[in-house]
Amino acid sequence: MEWFSADGYWLSRLVFQRTLAVIYLVAFLSAALQFRALIGERGILPVPELLRRTPWRAAPGLFRLHYSDRLFAAVAWSGCAVSVALIAGLDGLLPLWGGMLLWALPWVLYLSIVQVGQVWYGFGWESLLLETGFLAVFLGTGDTAPPVLVLWLLRWLLFRVEFGAGLIKLRGDACWRRLTCLDFHHETQPMPGPLSWFFHRLPRPVHRAEAAANHVTQLLVPFLLFTPQPVASCAAGLMVLTQLWLVASGNFAWLNWLTIALALSVIDWTPLAGRPPDLAAPPLWYEVAVIAVTALVLVLSYRPARNLLSRRQVMNRSFDPLHLVNTYGAFGSISRMRLEVVVEGTADPVADEGAEWREYGFRGKPGDVRRLPRLFAPYHLRLDWMMWFAALSPAYARSWFGPFTERLLRGDRDTLRLLAHNPFPDGPPVHVRARVFHYRFTDLRELRATGNWWDRTCVREFMRPVSRPLPPGREGRDTGREQR
Repeated sequence: MEWFSADGYWLSRLVFQRTLAVIYLVAFLSAALQFRALIGERGILPVPELLRRTPWRAAPGLFRLHYSDRLFAAVAWSGCAVSVALIAGLDGLLPLWGGMLLWALPWVLYLSIVQVGQVWYGFGWESLLLETGFLAVFLGTGDTAPPVLVLWLLRWLLFRVEFGAGLIKLRGDACWRRLTCLDFHHETQPMPGPLSWFFHRLPRPVHRAEAAANHVTQLLVPFLLFTPQPVASCAAGLMVLTQLWLVASGNFAWLNWLTIALALSVIDWTPLAGRPPDLAAPPLWYEVAVIAVTALVLVLSYRPARNLLSRRQVMNRSFDPLHLVNTYGAFGSISRMRLEVVVEGTADPVADEGAEWREYGFRGKPGDVRRLPRLFAPYHLRLDWMMWFAALSPAYARSWFGPFTERLLRGDRDTLRLLAHNPFPDGPPVHVRARVFHYRFTDLRELRATGNWWDRTCVREFMRPVSRPLPPGREGRDTGREQR
């Protein structure tokens, strides 16, 4: 079938696959370095407890057969090793079936991780990585031409990512329609980056232009992905530029980089690559497999497509347990005020205002007012992100904040490794408390006078002081009541 293959996209496939392999590596590395404290056997939300209370069909994966921290570490580090092999191009040295199996391996491994990740893995880019990784399995490798159907499925995925994000903004916060959201967003986004202060201080007309350009890129440009070349390449290139702007202005884990990878698969690199190499005709079994997967994706696309058209559109939802076809979106509403939960401890026996309270430092989220926000993306600091959600509403933290503070009171090493600064290096504190602060970027005059990038004011109590040992079985419940 001559229509089946797209010889001219061999370089597009190569660029896409290598970029995806790098993202896989970052995702597995993030899992390997953070899992013990978050979901390990003695973690904040232990995997064994999840497996006992949920059925197999709700979240199938390798850990349904057996779980241990040692096995999780083996899965995560194996994922890193496979990712490195894919970056090096090992898939191109194998026969077609071998290359497909090699691409299927990180998908199975990461799916197993996401299925037990609970709130720590409830982000849209987890499903996006799984959906993209699943399609990559059927993209072909080596001297086999990439199939047209899978290339179109990648465009359909990119369309849903961008158009879904555009629609949720248009239907959501009125500031998107007034073009004023970016007056606040650079300051109130989950994890500002080193340039966020400068983006926030751009003139307001520039913020209006940013918002308008966002609408054009997310609501109009996605339709051009389905037009002939070179229009589709120009549309994808514009998306790459928009995503790089987002990379410069904040930390969104690998969301932007994965979107860039999808856009790179659309670009026709023939003018740069020249004449394509001689590519073998695809075997019949491969054609059948690709057609079957295409039919499956189209069937599973019904609910995500219906969600796009719905006035009750939801963001970042999986409609099947394997995350094969999902719905995406971001920032349907924008916070006008940045709130941060500041966690403090004291070694004093009495937990009153006369005690010496010392602040725990986080790696990515704002804390020390003199510290310029740092760049961590595409690496994902899961605890820092959840702390942002906790500041928006204590309900987001009800399941995990109590166990988290308990581990601070115990001086748990795995938990402390997630932090940038432990103010109690010689032993755990006697009491821990949490307060909510209003953070705002200083202006240029304040920055020059004080050297502070942030100004902060205490707003309210988030959690009253608790001490060790916490009553068995009451950590989460007591903390939730105090938060309310």
